[in-house]
Amino acid sequence: MARAPPLTPCRHLHPRPITAKPTQLLSPITITTPRKISSVHVSSTTSDTMTSRGYIHPSLEIVGGGRHRDSILQDLKTLALPYNPFPVIGWNGHVETLFAAFFRSVPDVRLRRECLRTEDNGTVALDWVSGDDRYLPRDSPILILLPGLAGGSGDAYVRHMLVRARSKGWRVVVFNSRGCGNSPVTTPQFYSSSFLGDMREVVEHVATRFPKANLYAVGWSLGANILVQYLGQESHTCRLSGAVSLCNPFNGLLTDQNLRKGFNIVYDKALARARREIFKKHALLFEDMGGEYNIPLAANAKTLREFDEGLTRVSFGFKSVDDYYYNSSSSDSIEHVRIPLLCIQNHLVNCSMCYRFTCEWVCRRQMIRFVHLWEFLGKK
Repeated sequence: MARAPPLTPCRHLHPRPITAKPTQLLSPITITTPRKISSVHVSSTTSDTMTSRGYIHPSLEIVGGGRHRDSILQDLKTLALPYNPFPVIGWNGHVETLFAAFFRSVPDVRLRRECLRTEDNGTVALDWVSGDDRYLPRDSPILILLPGLAGGSGDAYVRHMLVRARSKGWRVVVFNSRGCGNSPVTTPQFYSSSFLGDMREVVEHVATRFPKANLYAVGWSLGANILVQYLGQESHTCRLSGAVSLCNPFNGLLTDQNLRKGFNIVYDKALARARREIFKKHALLFEDMGGEYNIPLAANAKTLREFDEGLTRVSFGFKSVDDYYYNSSSSDSIEHVRIPLLCIQNHLVNCSMCYRFTCEWVCRRQMIRFVHLWEFLGKK
């Protein structure tokens, strides 16, 4: 596989006092009809769009809300086309997933790394496209990318999204969670799908740095789960103008059950191996941890459940793994989301994991508006 380009060293690692934020409690919110969608073309001057290789594509944003789903989807012409999978590879979700994992190209993008120290003295890494501060106007729309479990800015699917958004004039930043994407770990705590503190600090940091820009986010898998939880908890006060959730597991308990069935076991073992590799790089931080921690179990975990039992659920104060999974599900957060949110669950044709079960469960339970790509596949 192609190697990711080198990153510049981390900065902004100055420690600061620990100040805990109070837990934000959500009260029931009545679902209201969102506002009408409007498209706004955000252009810039000639000097702003000039780069060393010529002109960049002017940015395009969609702002506001949508009164009816069709008012948004009528402009997405490709949804009306029949789905024609790539020969052989696209006929089976497992084949497609494995092919992409081993053979998908990795775009060559030079990134500049900014390490952000969090309030608990942890560290997350923000990877920006090098040179964008010189070539893009300050009010260019910003896209925050949240990779999947153990993913980072070096992954092919993240790079392809980054390149595509950048070609449209967007400023893009990849949010590498603690330990992911070769980011440093400065406290004995990794990330989890239940912890939203890092996400809040990243959004606040980006918004403060670019106060005139609209902020958006795209999350994959676990990153999508964290994103939707964040949107729900922030609700009306969310700093983002819109978001996209891609293949969100939604319900941790159902996802855990389905990962232990059939061919999904292969993915479970692969994801557990990725978590182990990150853990072993920083094992010294955990060597004196006592109490309910089971460090040997986490270090040798064969499944995600074993890793979470040995480390994750203890780090975040849960009584059991099931308790952790239950409280880490974004399915209960969707009803509180108050910004435009697109959820794409392509499970009828090529989803190789277990999202079909959790997605159907969410649809039955929440019965609120959000878009599923599978509703439109096959239409002519």
